Amino acid sequence: MPLFISSVASGSNGNCYYIGNGREAILVDAGISCRETEKRMARQGLSMQQVRAIFISHEHTDHIKGLSVLANKYQLPVFLSDGTRAACRLAIPDRLLYPLADLQTVTVGDLNITSFRKYHDAADPHSFLISGDGYTVGVFTDIGRACERVVNYFGQCDAAFLEANYDVGMLMQGRYPFFLKNRIRSGYGHLSNAEALELFVRYRSPKLSHLFLSHLSRDNNDPELVYNLFNDHRGDTEIIIAGRYAETGVYGLGEAEMSSYLLFEQEISISYTVSRHTSG
Repeated sequence: MPLFISSVASGSNGNCYYIGNGREAILVDAGISCRETEKRMARQGLSMQQVRAIFISHEHTDHIKGLSVLANKYQLPVFLSDGTRAACRLAIPDRLLYPLADLQTVTVGDLNITSFRKYHDAADPHSFLISGDGYTVGVFTDIGRACERVVNYFGQCDAAFLEANYDVGMLMQGRYPFFLKNRIRSGYGHLSNAEALELFVRYRSPKLSHLFLSHLSRDNNDPELVYNLFNDHRGDTEIIIAGRYAETGVYGLGEAEMSSYLLFEQEISISYTVSRHTSG
């Protein structure tokens, strides 16, 4: 069964990404309220009853704001690094919290989720690669630089959520204080349009069918500007802007169409299998 993907929310006001296969699904981050997550997913035709786990990239509020309520309401296991857990104040029982390490793979039904450390100004931040039924989706946001691992994993993707946070000119000429501009550009902050474009042009796989441009800055970027920048180099890749205030559509990889996405509520027994990689 193919993978279906969507951005529920993306930006400094909240981040949440959906990857599923028609039987089970996961969320990466839960940075908007539980109620808003439910509302947006309902508009997308997605069911929270199919979500089996939440994976947290790091502890910043725009990635965990709705986590405690969402996890408790649906009794969802939450995977996060020890450093991230220590930096959070989560009202979630220990039985729902699972440790997440560098180069660890967690199996949720027929989905395999691999975590790997990234450069960002957080306690122990991770990015994710999600695979299932021959397709691979990457979540590469809140990254200060396109390191060797990002380059390697991005090149494996059939679809990706890729940060294009800021336009350098807009940032440097904008109202942000100098220390904040330096933080954003430090290599531990966020990826610029130009850096994201270089990664896309140089390292994308020929099979990359969908690129979600994600975590756009409200003050230092412009959706039309970044869309046109990437669309000029798109080739066979569909370019989607992951918005701050609304969800995207649901996109199926390969020949899949949304009409074939079977939304049904049923009890499915999911086991969580964990393994570690020795190289990446």
